[in-house]
Order: sequence, then C-alpha cells, then structure tokens
Amino acid sequence: MSANVIVETKSRIKRIEIDRTDKKNALTLDMYAAMADALVAADADGEVRVILIHGKPDCFTAGNDLKDFLARPPHSDSEGEAFRFIRTISITKKPIVAAVGGAAVGIGTTMLLHCELVFAAPDARFQLPFVSLGLVPEAASSFLLPAIAGYQRAAEMLLLAQPFGVDKALAAGFVTEVIPEDELLEHARESAAGLAALPPASVQLTKRLMKRSREALVAEAMAEEGKLFRERLAGPEAKEAMTAFFEKRKPDFSKF
Repeated sequence: MSANVIVETKSRIKRIEIDRTDKKNALTLDMYAAMADALVAADADGEVRVILIHGKPDCFTAGNDLKDFLARPPHSDSEGEAFRFIRTISITKKPIVAAVGGAAVGIGTTMLLHCELVFAAPDARFQLPFVSLGLVPEAASSFLLPAIAGYQRAAEMLLLAQPFGVDKALAAGFVTEVIPEDELLEHARESAAGLAALPPASVQLTKRLMKRSREALVAEAMAEEGKLFRERLAGPEAKEAMTAFFEKRKPDFSKF
C-alpha cells in the first residue's frame, strides 16, 4: 500500500482516500497500484458491498504526477500501474461512489465515468488536458464521454482541454448531484450506506446488466487509447508540452 492512499473497510464500505495534499493529490505509480489493489480486494471481500473514493475537500486529484509517470512510462498494455488501475476500475463488480471537491484533472475526471454515483462540491473543477499535453484520452473516455454527454459536449471537453465547472459536469451527465462542500463526504457516505443496505447480489447484477452492452466497446477503446497514448508519449508534441510544463512556459506547437 502507498502511504498516500488510505484504505479502510467499515460498515460494509471500502473507503479509498487519496491523501497527498502537498502535491495536490497528484498520483504516483505507487498510488495507482494501491488503489487498484484496493479495488481488487473489495471485489474479493464478501463483507464489502460498496466502494467509496474521495480526496480532500479542496482537491480530489490533480491527475498524474508527471515526473513520476515519465520516469517509469508504460511500454505495453500489460505494463504500468496507471493502466492497471484504469482497467481495474472499469471491471469492478461492486458499485463505486465518488465524492469530488476542488480539482479533478485527467484521471481525476475520467475515473468518474466508471463510477455509479458521483457527488461534487460547488467548487469542483474538472479538466481533460490530454490533447494540450500532446497525448490522447484514456480510461475509455473517448468512448464513454460522448456516450454519456453527447458528442458536442465531449468534443468541447476533450479537444479544447480547458477546465470546466460543476454545472457543466452535471449537465454532461457524469455528476449525479452537487452537494455543499461541508456536507459532501457525509452525503457520499450516506449514499454508500444506502447501497450497502440493499440486497448485494441484486445491486451487483443490476450494475453488470447496465454495463454489459458496452463492456467489449470499453475494452476496445482502452486498448486503442493505450496504444496511441504510448506512441504519443514518446513523440515530439508531448515532449514539447512536458518540457514547457516543467519550464513553466507556454508550449509552442507552431513547428508541428
């Protein structure tokens, strides 16, 4: 387990807390591994009925820790803890509830497309920055976001890669409800407890039935995204974007 991921099981709820406040909850590969392991353990534990994922009230996650990610980039579908987490959350059998406050960047937004209930604070800020980093989307978001939000909304979010607020996320359909920040986590816990009190087999079967028609398409999208993501990560556009990020300057794509 990572020191920056807190995992606790209580009252039939597996709670996964992202806890790296000094780095805005940016995710390292060790953190991805800890979260993936927690999801696998939750599915295997008969006492767990619901999974709750959250960060801090003012920050869900700033996305990848780029230095850590670039130091150990994935070279295939079978490599990389980030990709393992993405695959795992997409096939987790038990319902997932998320509580989102503050920044939800990159994977902080795309993982929400695999959750059953997503509660967000009024200050939540979402961003899908992949194109601006010279990359392509991940977590099957290139398939799921148009399916959930509609093509034009998804195109705006994925192609322009700009931050957007909770009202737009709610209208797009991947946020369930907006909850005041001081009530957010407790509301998410109560909703998770409500799910945990229901017949567990019926809940899991209903989740499976809702997702079964798109299982193959999600897996196909992830495979294609992963292939292109790895290619783009080694390409000149991503190199310029990452260099500019670390040098704290605006990237120059005019030569491409």
